[in-house]
Amino acid sequence: MVACCNRRLERRGEKGGSDEVGPNPTDRGRPGTKHHLLVDRQGIPLAVEVSAANVPDAALLEPLLDSVPPIQQPVGRSRFRPDKLHADKAYDSRKSRASCRARRIVPRIARRGIESSEHLGRYRWVVERTFAWVHRFRRLVIRYERRADIHRGFLTLAAIVVCARFLRIETGF
Repeated sequence: MVACCNRRLERRGEKGGSDEVGPNPTDRGRPGTKHHLLVDRQGIPLAVEVSAANVPDAALLEPLLDSVPPIQQPVGRSRFRPDKLHADKAYDSRKSRASCRARRIVPRIARRGIESSEHLGRYRWVVERTFAWVHRFRRLVIRYERRADIHRGFLTLAAIVVCARFLRIETGF
């Protein structure tokens, strides 16, 4: 806080927003955020997360896997995690593979420099389609909010709308 001027306190505002904003390596260092989605086989969002643009994708794999709610089965106890995980080369690390195996998930992660992305394309398009559905909400593409909790709330709301559209299609309402 600094001295009062015209009956209001002046203080210096935060530059750059919050911790979820970082220099984007692909956009000349402009500040930005990254959206992370975990979807099922049909493209229904199971978990969403926001990070700074300069955070590696593999760093948020464990929190995404841990945030998946239990999946109700018609017979037996609830499953907590999917059987397989398909991911692109950004998630290629020993730590990512080990965290998947520790949760009894078979990792299908493309390896850098060895595998081409064409083989993964038949599974990857589902995630890209879900990103397109989520990014239809322009407020998420261009980040207007400084606070990360508000942006995360809008991202969660977009995921809820995508899930509701799936329910409407399946039930016919």
